[in-house]
Amino acid sequence: MTKEILAVYPGSFDPPTNGHLDIIIRASHLFPKVIIAVTKSINKKHIFSLQERTDLLQKITENLKNVKVASFSGLLANYLEKINSFVLIRGLRALSDFEYEFQMALMNRNLNKKIETIFLMPDQSYTFLSSSMVKEIAMLGGNTKYFVPKCVKIELKKRVVDLSRDNL
Repeated sequence: MTKEILAVYPGSFDPPTNGHLDIIIRASHLFPKVIIAVTKSINKKHIFSLQERTDLLQKITENLKNVKVASFSGLLANYLEKINSFVLIRGLRALSDFEYEFQMALMNRNLNKKIETIFLMPDQSYTFLSSSMVKEIAMLGGNTKYFVPKCVKIELKKRVVDLSRDNL
């Protein structure tokens, strides 16, 4: 195969964590071009807008020259077809992630036979980490220093202050 492989790492990234960044870096070492595809999840309540999440990811990956950040809506299989990609990157933290990710991989392949899903494991120090946990820690006044990049920590702290003011 002579064409350059374009890998896509999709997610809601609300907020982007050090675990996400670890997977992005790993993927950037394996593929000549990686797109971080940010989407709005219909099943999640986001604290950052799609544009804010896209901006944060651009900031934390600016030193990775083969990584680009884009947003999309709709079916992931359709987005991959549109950008002419067939490789999906998904992170697996623990065995509990596998069942969901396995079902999604099979569904994506059913929607587009060319799609292949590559599972990457993060560094073991991030296997417990999720965006949901980070949001909860931040909202309860905890320190997110070890869980998110510095620029995300700053924005997360501002957002939590704004959200707590809204609830007064």
